[in-house]
Amino acid sequence: MREFFIDPPAPEKWGEGLVAVAKGEPVEVEVRLESVHEGILASGTVDTEYSGVCGRCLTDIAEGLKVEFQELFAYPGEETSDFEVQDDHVDLETLVRDAIVLSLPFQPVCQPDCPGLDPATGERMTANTGAEQREPLDTRWAALQDYTTDHDDEATRPGVENTEES
Repeated sequence: MREFFIDPPAPEKWGEGLVAVAKGEPVEVEVRLESVHEGILASGTVDTEYSGVCGRCLTDIAEGLKVEFQELFAYPGEETSDFEVQDDHVDLETLVRDAIVLSLPFQPVCQPDCPGLDPATGERMTANTGAEQREPLDTRWAALQDYTTDHDDEATRPGVENTEES
């Protein structure tokens, strides 16, 4: 068993969509290589940073990413394997890239409660937008604008007795 710590830069952009690990971004890999009967077992962690835009408000974000991996590099033989030992070496690049790309968020957000963009103006909404009343986008829904759930408790329903008045 041998343990290694390597920190090469990402050789290319890893990931597509809203976030990715940029080319040249440091990728810290802490790996343990163990000899087993079938080949070499590689297990460890990857620590790097991804950057991109928020999926709701489109502001720039950059977050740290830590991923664990474990894979068997099989000795060459009759059976085919995704990863094989070649000349007593293992190539971790594909394994590390796959682990990073699969753990990138599909819909990243700048904060868990990001309000997103205003559908009318396209500007970023702030957290206190609920205090401001604005016209509904569609006049057919204007009657529902004054509806609140507070009135449900006070209203009497057909077929249900109101026990407070009795």
